Amino acid sequence: MATLFLILIAFAVGGVFIYLAKCSTPEYKGKMGEERVHNILMQLPDEYYLIDDVILETGKGTTQIDHVVVSKYGVFAIETKNYRGEIYGDDNRKEWTQMIVTEVTYPKKWWKTYTYVTKSHFYNPVKQSLAHVYAVKKLLSGWPYLPIVPIVVFVGSGILKDVVSSYHVIYDDTLLETILNYRTLYLTDNDLQNIVSRLSANDVSEIVDQSTHLNNIWNGKYEVDDKIAAGICPKCGGTLVYRTGKYGGFYGCSNYPKCKFTTD
Repeated sequence: MATLFLILIAFAVGGVFIYLAKCSTPEYKGKMGEERVHNILMQLPDEYYLIDDVILETGKGTTQIDHVVVSKYGVFAIETKNYRGEIYGDDNRKEWTQMIVTEVTYPKKWWKTYTYVTKSHFYNPVKQSLAHVYAVKKLLSGWPYLPIVPIVVFVGSGILKDVVSSYHVIYDDTLLETILNYRTLYLTDNDLQNIVSRLSANDVSEIVDQSTHLNNIWNGKYEVDDKIAAGICPKCGGTLVYRTGKYGGFYGCSNYPKCKFTTD
């Protein structure tokens, strides 16, 4: 009986560790962030239509949009990020920086606190969101006047410490306000229904599995990286030249200011 009891305890403890490990994965955090944003968007008035996890085909594969909101006032392509720590970035950088500062006190030196700084990088979410906008615009080319609005929304404890963007990069508590501030009418009721139907009909999320979509992302990434390695601007085909700026050295396109592509 005692042995059985110990086995049950071991299983319970093991289950807790597995659960905690799962909760710490980027995939889990991403899904929790998307669920949080979904619940916020469900508070929009009935005249707004919400489509979650939209995958559209592009010339180079597929692009996945966390949330699309369709209204008479515009279409909103929303990219959700669930990060902690301090976030640094701008529109032009290829990658943004996440900095996590952790203070630790060890039992043997309880009077002293050690500070650890961890830096990591993630793909520029503004560039990611603009790619979504391009895919939606191409699909909705029959409505050229309709604004397609990119929004990057951060959930969780992350702090937008030094983020400079000409687009909407916001916290989740201002998401509804950001969308509802668009009040110029662009669509009739019939147009609205046609756009919702077109987006739903072209959403291939049910037939494209996640691994295929990720392969498409990586294939596109490798193509861009190969061009950069060869000194070619992946945006316009110009030559990458080394420059120095306020935050140090970087490579920029020789066609600046027409092309503002930069990379580290």
